Amino acid sequence: MATTASGSSGYVCCRFFLQVITGRWFMMFASFLIMACAGATYLFGVYSKDIKLTLGYDQSTLNLMSTFKDLGANVGVLSGLLAEETPTWFVLLVVALMNFTGYFMIWLAVTKTIATPKVWQMCAYICIGANSQNFANTGSLVTCVKNFPQSRGMMLGLMKGFVGLSGAIFTQIYYAIYGNDSKSLILLIGWFPAAISLVFVYNIRAMKISAHPNETKVLHEYLGIATVLALLIMALTIAQKKVPFSHAAYLFSGVAVCFIMFSPFFIAVREEFYTWRNREQLTAPIRLVDEAPTLPETEMKSEIEYESMETKEASASGCSSIFKPPKRGEDFSILQALFSIDMFLVFLGTFCGLGCTLTAADNLGQIGESLGVFAGFVSEIILLKYKIPRPLIMSLVFLLASVGDLLIAFPWPVSELFGLKYYATLFNCAQLSSPLGSFVLNVRIVGKLYDKEALKQLAAKGMTRSMVKELTCIGKQCYRLSFSILAATNTFGSIVILVLVLRTHKYYGGDIYERFRDEIAENEKEMALKSAQEMQMVES
Repeated sequence: MATTASGSSGYVCCRFFLQVITGRWFMMFASFLIMACAGATYLFGVYSKDIKLTLGYDQSTLNLMSTFKDLGANVGVLSGLLAEETPTWFVLLVVALMNFTGYFMIWLAVTKTIATPKVWQMCAYICIGANSQNFANTGSLVTCVKNFPQSRGMMLGLMKGFVGLSGAIFTQIYYAIYGNDSKSLILLIGWFPAAISLVFVYNIRAMKISAHPNETKVLHEYLGIATVLALLIMALTIAQKKVPFSHAAYLFSGVAVCFIMFSPFFIAVREEFYTWRNREQLTAPIRLVDEAPTLPETEMKSEIEYESMETKEASASGCSSIFKPPKRGEDFSILQALFSIDMFLVFLGTFCGLGCTLTAADNLGQIGESLGVFAGFVSEIILLKYKIPRPLIMSLVFLLASVGDLLIAFPWPVSELFGLKYYATLFNCAQLSSPLGSFVLNVRIVGKLYDKEALKQLAAKGMTRSMVKELTCIGKQCYRLSFSILAATNTFGSIVILVLVLRTHKYYGGDIYERFRDEIAENEKEMALKSAQEMQMVES
């Protein structure tokens, strides 16, 4: 009897362990870790100067690399189509392979381990490495949204928030491992996200959705963890600027950041235990029969006829239904969504907003260098010449970046407007606007105007481009015209988004999650029955 009881308890423990590592909450924890390692593109401004100095690039060439970086990070149609035809574990394997290959080749080039690559090769390397971020988005973010459809808004915000923190997280980890060496940061970006993707390759997958009373509470706890992590990193960053850190201090900082990063694991175990206990209570009164429950013959026939009719309608409609889309929130086909006015507004708004934001972020290093000691004089000149209060100048500067910030904080409403059936592909189609906006604004406008001002300064000194290795512009005029153009573009983008708001306000005024409730109820019954069958097997 003791042996039987011991074997039964061991079996129960194994079942609980399997439930934890295969459950929705552990899947969410793993997804957040992957997303926290998927923001390497935001660190381009940190190591771009190494690329510029080592390889002798001018600003236009560096901005061209930056555009290919944004192109890779946002052109995810291939990852979306791949995710709909292959399992998630395969998508994550592609993430690991592309991430390591792209950034490792850049590191080899910057450290002169290999012969200096051509510009198109460097653009290809960073495009491949950055595109892995898109596969990570598709593999983890899209899967999380499908597994938590009633909390998709909070889920998207949290996932994007962890991506935003990833740059700062990488910085602390590379300080702990490599010290203050920005070239080694490129190596860390290559191997660390690839390792995380491989560790959790089988844990992230689409599951049957179910109700959980603590779902909102857990997401709030994740928000709290993200906030604590952000505050810790901010404090560490300030301290590291003010006080010299030893390698042991950097190591302690990295461990503290990693501990907070992995703390959601304990939340996953707690919630899976709650689900386990609740399911045991629900299945206790269920009486099982020897035969598995089957649908009545008429109901089964009806289901088969419905599926057959649905398949025939989908194949017969073809292109004729492209301009006859369903209601907002229902499952659009890919072409129906792409040819809709709502998608056009989403695309145009993100082209302006995120295009400006990416352009500003990619030029931060050069902006600081160009302004130098002149930065404090800009508001002073405006104040003295036009009598405009300094706080008003500050508010206008904040307004400039507001559109891009809001688009990052409230990501594309693709799943809400066009359904979840083709969400992986449509989500990535919407992101195409970002690299396109970055190319037009960053390379064709900001980069060209910067180089034009830099060449003027060389000519004033009686020098030519061939006489200097690095083309650098100094002074407030370097970015004056280009960022005035960005301000106008941001304003236009905000108007476009307001048009989308007016078109969709009635839809958002209703219950956009109603369609998922029946599915959740059916899944709960099925899981309760399955759990009862398993318990009967253990008892017998």
